[in-house]
Amino acid sequence: EPRSAGCCLAWTLLVVTMNSLVFLMNLLLLLVIFTIVLLPTIVVVYFGFQCHSQVLHSAARYCKSILDDNSSSALIILGFIIMSPLIVVAMATYCSLARRLHLFLCFQPCSRAVYKGVKWRWYEEGGLCRCAKGWNTQVKAWV
Repeated sequence: EPRSAGCCLAWTLLVVTMNSLVFLMNLLLLLVIFTIVLLPTIVVVYFGFQCHSQVLHSAARYCKSILDDNSSSALIILGFIIMSPLIVVAMATYCSLARRLHLFLCFQPCSRAVYKGVKWRWYEEGGLCRCAKGWNTQVKAWV
């Protein structure tokens, strides 16, 4: 049965808050994974731009003795070349981890706030950690 207007508003705020927290958790996980996987690219491009005479031209010892403009340009190009495969690796890692942790099943539809007696989806399926119910092992997904 439908909820009253005040109750519906309160439950809507609860559902929106829960979905926002799940979204922020997913975003934080995505940022951590991308930062860790793309760290080699970030370091290589940083040193390339730092030591190139047309960009920053740092006075650091390694810029004067080891890296000249040609090697700095090579570092910049190498960094951008290895970025594409590392982005694919980072996205595959995130999707695999999100699927394994069932993060997308934590989102709740707003119909939970409109009608009384509708159970929470994650509770019906065994909780957030899936301890209460067995997971179907026949389902396969390629990332």
